[in-house]
Amino acid sequence: MKIRHLVSVSLLGLSSVAMAAGLPKTANPENAKAYIISPTDGETVSSKFVVRFGLEGMGVAPAGVERENTGHHHLLIDGEKMPDMNMPLGADVKHFGGGQTETTLELPPGQHTLQLILGDHLHQPHAHPVVSDKITITVK
Repeated sequence: MKIRHLVSVSLLGLSSVAMAAGLPKTANPENAKAYIISPTDGETVSSKFVVRFGLEGMGVAPAGVERENTGHHHLLIDGEKMPDMNMPLGADVKHFGGGQTETTLELPPGQHTLQLILGDHLHQPHAHPVVSDKITITVK
């Protein structure tokens, strides 16, 4: 019985994402800007470190909360290409649907890239995608 319920909930979630892909884009100010406050581009960090998110020209609201000129953060870690900006953001990004503005990451030693993408209440990028510059960090 529990497995059948889980399958139903999973299918419902998938159909919601599929339906969201056909929805119009959420309007937002063209001058909105996402950025990574810390670490800074080129910085060397320990294996466990805090990433702080910045946002100008818009506000932060949790996923599922539809409020004008708001969104929530998604973090692309070591992304070689941007996700499809016409679909809800998926497994290739780390979601912060609770409206979080920072996170603690633990990455292996070496060079890594970080980039923010703002999503609307349905995890879709806005009409004018709000994407930070990609930064490169070195984990020691």
